[in-house]
Amino acid sequence: MTPDEMQALVERLYPLCRSITGDGVRKTLAIVGEYLPSLRAHEVPTGTHVLDWEVPREWNIRDAHITDIATGERIVDFRELNLHVVGYSTPVHATMMMEDLAPHLHTLPDQPSLVPYRTSYYAETWGFCLSEETRASMGDGPFEVVIDSTLEDGHLTYGEAVIPGASDREVLVSCHVCHPSLANDNLAGIAVAVALAQRLREPHHTFRFIFAPGTIGAITWLARNRERVDSIAHGLTIACAGDEGQIHYKRSRRGDAPIDRAFEYVLQGRPHTILDFSPYGYDERQYCSPGFNLPVGSLTRTPYAGYPEYHTSGDNPSFVSPAGMSDTLETLWETVQVLERDRTYLNLSPYGEPQLGRRGLYASLGGRSDTEQAQMAMLWVLNLSDGEHGLLDIARRSDLPFATVAAAADALRDAGLLKELQP
Repeated sequence: MTPDEMQALVERLYPLCRSITGDGVRKTLAIVGEYLPSLRAHEVPTGTHVLDWEVPREWNIRDAHITDIATGERIVDFRELNLHVVGYSTPVHATMMMEDLAPHLHTLPDQPSLVPYRTSYYAETWGFCLSEETRASMGDGPFEVVIDSTLEDGHLTYGEAVIPGASDREVLVSCHVCHPSLANDNLAGIAVAVALAQRLREPHHTFRFIFAPGTIGAITWLARNRERVDSIAHGLTIACAGDEGQIHYKRSRRGDAPIDRAFEYVLQGRPHTILDFSPYGYDERQYCSPGFNLPVGSLTRTPYAGYPEYHTSGDNPSFVSPAGMSDTLETLWETVQVLERDRTYLNLSPYGEPQLGRRGLYASLGGRSDTEQAQMAMLWVLNLSDGEHGLLDIARRSDLPFATVAAAADALRDAGLLKELQP
């Protein structure tokens, strides 16, 4: 998937009204499935107990508006922007004066031209979001107020795509699919995840991509996959993946998991920020809850709530860029290559330095532009392959490129000098 194709996917998904349940999620997963044929949608019935939670009723919406009865003008129109309705609003059809309507209106006085994103998943109410400029232009009414929605027993839907690997050890990649028209905080992460999945070819690890509603979706997946979590070797949530800010990586709860060290290694030498874990943010807080304590970090550009457009109508397709998503993808891809090739070996000739020349190892380096570096990599790999240090550890300590260290390990293994230890 090219950068422009990622942008096109964001633009295609943008009009859909997503929430933690409902047809917007299903339509989103159907489109993602066009790019990832292995994607399977799972439907979990309302009322299902998932850990300490319960799957809520399903919400769907067809239309909503506030119409000035005197002029017939739709002042607020869901068909123009689905952020205009508070997520999970109960049905309304009434004639109201501003005095009664005002408590149900949400604006951003400090950002008067933008429409906020608001939800009320677990408390039954209704409301509209609009710009402060529009709110200021409204008179006293009367207004026709309509929210044509349903809130009834149904299902929670999440998607799962698996790319089988040579190992049953898994890399978990998780994106939330519960936000309506928010391009960076939702859709850019989906596009990057899809592009990563398409790029994988016969990986070493098995890759499991989860596209689920935030919080309740990850909790539901964990509740239904408790027997699987021990297979997760590395994990990541992806969000806010397309803006022009620098890369931010948030460590897992463990703080020193292999994926934490891999991102720290890949990001060195380029603008970035490494954040310590906190139990706030995206679904890494579910995967890293103490009972699971999975090695799951979080990758963003500008983090949640870190840019003025966050959770507003300003987070539209023009806010993200092909270049931003491409940089996120390439950073992720480089890290995946480290995770894929990182191994721990045991030196089978640890007493003194083995004779490399008679095994043809020095001769194999002839003509390489990095001959000296490759020789040093062999020596470092032999010295630190004691069953305690992986290739990433060796690359960091030797200050040599990881790819050079991995290539040296391959040569030494093929020469019978190294034995790979299973994790």
